[in-house]
Amino acid sequence: MSHRPDRHRGLQARFLTALLLALGCLHVAVAPLRAAEPGAIVVLTASGEVDGLLADQLRDGIAAAAEASAAAVVIRLDTPGGSLAATQEIVGTLLDAPLPTIVWVAPAGGFAASAGTFITLAANLSFMAPGTRIGAASPIDSSGNDIPGTLGDKIRNDTIAFARSIAQERNRPADWAAATVSESRSSSAADAVALGVVDGMAATIQEVVAGASGRTVQVAGRAVTLNLAGAPIVDAVTNPLGGVIRLLSDPNVAFLLFTAGLLALLFEVQSPNLLTGIFGVVSITLAAVGFVNLPTDVTGLMLVAIGLILLALEPAIPSHGVLTVVGVGAFVLGGSALYSQADRFGPSVQVALPLLAIAAVSAAGLGLLITATALRTRGMANPADVQPGSAPVGTVGQVRRPLEPIGSLYAAGEEWSARAADGRSLPRGATVRVVGSDGLTALVEPEPSG
Repeated sequence: MSHRPDRHRGLQARFLTALLLALGCLHVAVAPLRAAEPGAIVVLTASGEVDGLLADQLRDGIAAAAEASAAAVVIRLDTPGGSLAATQEIVGTLLDAPLPTIVWVAPAGGFAASAGTFITLAANLSFMAPGTRIGAASPIDSSGNDIPGTLGDKIRNDTIAFARSIAQERNRPADWAAATVSESRSSSAADAVALGVVDGMAATIQEVVAGASGRTVQVAGRAVTLNLAGAPIVDAVTNPLGGVIRLLSDPNVAFLLFTAGLLALLFEVQSPNLLTGIFGVVSITLAAVGFVNLPTDVTGLMLVAIGLILLALEPAIPSHGVLTVVGVGAFVLGGSALYSQADRFGPSVQVALPLLAIAAVSAAGLGLLITATALRTRGMANPADVQPGSAPVGTVGQVRRPLEPIGSLYAAGEEWSARAADGRSLPRGATVRVVGSDGLTALVEPEPSG
């Protein structure tokens, strides 16, 4: 009797449960705080790389503050840059915000580099803590180098126009904004104030509120005078799961989770058990959460998967190491091309080369060990007991495809056609011993010790 349908249903149930859990964690992690009281000043923290997760957090945080009738939103910004697509989304959120927005570049020693420059320019008001800087927004490729040729000119000119349009909308110096792209210009906090890039310096949030109070800004096409004196200041609580999601969005963590998960699922197919199946489904689901927030290249992902599958096929289809070599090559090529950065002008995102090298060497060693074991196992068989095309008599193995009555047996490092000697049905995973052969079909009996 075959247990395959029940096993498939169990695997589907585990996958759906893990997927819903991961998506639920993602929703909770980016869910905005909705407890701000009317008239409060809501402070949102935006630190680290600018990516899709940060764009979602700021969009939802501003929407929640507007829903709670907050007086203004202050974004505490400290970033080295990031995705152009995420930057455009954040800029659009700030320009269309239904309430006043203020960017505060802090703490001292922090910066609003690259993508942070556009975010700072897009706010109604902006302030910088002493010792901070802003600028250096030139587009770069995934290696951190200038983009050459016509493509580089197109991206650079479009980014310059993007910077100018934001500066003009917020009445800030458009020439300075363009120079941050064309010349990688950067300015200290004091210079930025003198040039009119930002509205002032502020060492504390209280100084930000004092500097913004009484100013008139344009919000959704209407003039709004900020009356923030005495308004309560509310820090938006960062959900602990947000840190988990950001960890999953690390390119190395996502790569490791996907690799481990796929290997676990391949092992589950070869040797069914509960733990590796659940581990594989959960790992791949968590990796998918990270891939959504990374510039993942589908081709690279497929090459990694193909490489691992070829390595897993080595025990079933002994190729004297050919599958291992090709699998490792596909794995390394896919890992090095796993992330694409065509729309980025921030830090490069890629799988760390030492990690990729260690994973490739480990996979190659495992494949070679499996090949050597299979060759040694076949060499130990008694030639007198072996019929051409059949498994060695006396070999103990496991049923791979249920014997109903003909199925397959995995033994001596290979998969063989097999049936029970007495014609009975045997399920997948049953331990059997080869007692003879019928042409190319091995005859087996249940192994009591199994």
